[in-house]
Amino acid sequence: MARDDLAQTEGVVTDVKAGGHFIVQLDSGQQISAKLSGRMRKFHIRVILGDRVTVGVSPYDPSHGLIIHREKLPPRTPFQRPRR
Repeated sequence: MARDDLAQTEGVVTDVKAGGHFIVQLDSGQQISAKLSGRMRKFHIRVILGDRVTVGVSPYDPSHGLIIHREKLPPRTPFQRPRR
């Protein structure tokens, strides 16, 4: 099945399994298992617990998905030591 045929939904990674598999809580409230797409593995894009991701869900098996995009995190503010 082509990547264009997948229904794209958004969610948050709630659990990390071995071998590039993740448990994702979708915005609709469903929990699905998802794995990294080949392009994300090719370019070594890391996905960690709590990341917001776009998941492609197959219409034939809606309990499994393919993580196709990780949203960019907002820039962190630099740590500043308190003045004495």
